[in-house]
Amino acid sequence: MFLHNKRLQYTVRVAQPNPGLANLLLEQFGGAQGELAAAARYFTQALAEEDPGRKDLLMDIATEELSHLEIVGSIIVMLNKGAKGQIAEGVQEEGEMYRAINGAGNDSHITSLLYGAGAPLVNSAGVPWTAAYIDTIGEPTADFRSNIAAEARAKIVYERLINVVDDPGIKDALGFLMTREIAHQKSFEKALHSIQPNFPQGKLPGMPEFARTYFSMSNGEPNLRGPWNSDDEFVYVESPQPAVDGGDGTASVTLNDADATTLEMMKLRTASDPTANPLTGAELGSGLAQGKGAL
Repeated sequence: MFLHNKRLQYTVRVAQPNPGLANLLLEQFGGAQGELAAAARYFTQALAEEDPGRKDLLMDIATEELSHLEIVGSIIVMLNKGAKGQIAEGVQEEGEMYRAINGAGNDSHITSLLYGAGAPLVNSAGVPWTAAYIDTIGEPTADFRSNIAAEARAKIVYERLINVVDDPGIKDALGFLMTREIAHQKSFEKALHSIQPNFPQGKLPGMPEFARTYFSMSNGEPNLRGPWNSDDEFVYVESPQPAVDGGDGTASVTLNDADATTLEMMKLRTASDPTANPLTGAELGSGLAQGKGAL
């Protein structure tokens, strides 16, 4: 069950309309790192979660993300208030209205013109929101790592938005939203590491002979060694060769007689003649067939 409180989770004060800034904030409304994507990710995970504690955590954070979506959407709409009335009532000359909406090439026509100065579920480039943003796999030890990364990415986007905003009220609200991403990361970290063991993800162990092997796949400058490929943690292979499993490195499949015969017929029908030198369309087009020389 959901209930709506008419008051926002955090007070928002917008100094003046700014359609260009509204367009930037769409990234956290309908973008890949935005609040709707986060709410949908955690809500769907919560529905399928078997652990009661993690289920509560996911549902609580999903619900809070909807509150954050409301905050971001409210800011976007307030930043578009001036443009909304101007477009609806046509109070300016056409050229002046276009300049007011579009600013210095800020693409704010996406929200101002196409969506009536509302809060559409698109990102800052006008690309519609998609469920493809949700990368849930259904395994808590994998999903919680993804959740931590999602909160980290959202934190960075808010940080970048704060750096371009000069409205103190909006900057304050964005600071709150950014800080909540940090808090959520902490909760997800605790939930992840309360599962022991949580690595490797899932149930099946890795192949022992390859689980601690580091293949140096780069040629040229000497590779930098660090804890990610140290001799203490990994077997470092300087020049990897094919077929590390000891086989011949080829791919093969066993076909029944009927499939093998059909495949051989296809190979014969589509075989290329290495001795042929056919006249091609490019040669015809270049005048070779008329003796005019080729390109």
